[in-house]
Amino acid sequence: MSVLETRQKQRIALSAYFLLSGICFSSWASRIPTIKDNFNLNEDSLGNLLMVMPASAVIGIPLSGWLVSKFDSRIPLQVASFTFLLSLLSIGFAPSIWFIVASLVVFSISLRVINISINTQSISIQEKFKKKIVGSFHGIWSIGGILGVLFSTIMIKFKISIEWHLLMVAIFGILMVLFAFPHLLRDDKSKNGGGFKLGKPSKYISLLGFIVFFAAICEGGMYDWNGVYFKEIVNEKVFTFGYLLFMISMTISRLTIDKMMEHFGMQKLYILGSVLIVLGVSMAIIFPYFWPALIGFCMVGFGVSGLYPMTYILAGRAKKYSVGIVISIVSTYSTIGMFLGPPIIGYLAHAFGLQRAFITFIVGGLMFIPLSKMVFNHLKNRD
Repeated sequence: MSVLETRQKQRIALSAYFLLSGICFSSWASRIPTIKDNFNLNEDSLGNLLMVMPASAVIGIPLSGWLVSKFDSRIPLQVASFTFLLSLLSIGFAPSIWFIVASLVVFSISLRVINISINTQSISIQEKFKKKIVGSFHGIWSIGGILGVLFSTIMIKFKISIEWHLLMVAIFGILMVLFAFPHLLRDDKSKNGGGFKLGKPSKYISLLGFIVFFAAICEGGMYDWNGVYFKEIVNEKVFTFGYLLFMISMTISRLTIDKMMEHFGMQKLYILGSVLIVLGVSMAIIFPYFWPALIGFCMVGFGVSGLYPMTYILAGRAKKYSVGIVISIVSTYSTIGMFLGPPIIGYLAHAFGLQRAFITFIVGGLMFIPLSKMVFNHLKNRD
């Protein structure tokens, strides 16, 4: 088998895991309003429930860091994929809110391991290609998100229960990972750059961490509260419309982000992303009607789409640790953003209303301009 055939098969296999991650995450996120209604949760209670995922991911920080430093990334990726799918299935069949809490703990820890593993693989595979391909992986994740929310929309439209919905997703996912696993990149365990250990990261890694921290607040908050906003503020019965257009916008942008990086440069794209997030959220807040909110959420989708792939590419330029360890450290900031963002939206919505709570996304969106400027100044001075 030629090198070309090998790297293409590795790219396709890894793409399958990105796709599946997007499908499963959007399947869960698009059903949050269903869970809210089934268990009669108010915004405050829903905020507490949403805190379970990022809190569990924080618990999984040392586990995920240890795994990427001790094993080839394909091993924890496959194990976590199975626990991820089974926990998603258990959410659908949960008889009580506490059962959902337990399922979300496993779901979240598994998702953290998956995210670190697939991003570690993506940076390693990137080294085999001259052109940038990392953005395309994140684009495929977004395609998975679209497929997931489209399927969810069909399930909701035809009043298919959440149990049957998530069962079908889980069966599809298990078949996908069984076929893709043999073709994943092998032997990428870190051989240099130091092992995982908690400690103070470099200024450069910290700056990248703060970028994904605010990206997690903006992107993660939109995942969790988009449907609720359309259902309760816009008063749209098929509440997945906003989520669907948000995901389509992200996908279109991520599939072209590699070329945009080469043409415009990452620094300009960070600024553009910030502007789009601020304008899009402002439109949805000021004009809480179907079309303005839909267009606003599309703008937010375009704005947040490039933040993760660009930041992970920059993480690959860090010198203190190996790629897997840097991805793990930077992802920790993202996890903390997920920990704080969605629950804060819930608490603010309970106290001041959901429209005012969305101002949080405007504040987060503004932060990408100064942070990205400091990152590129650091690279310039270092080089």
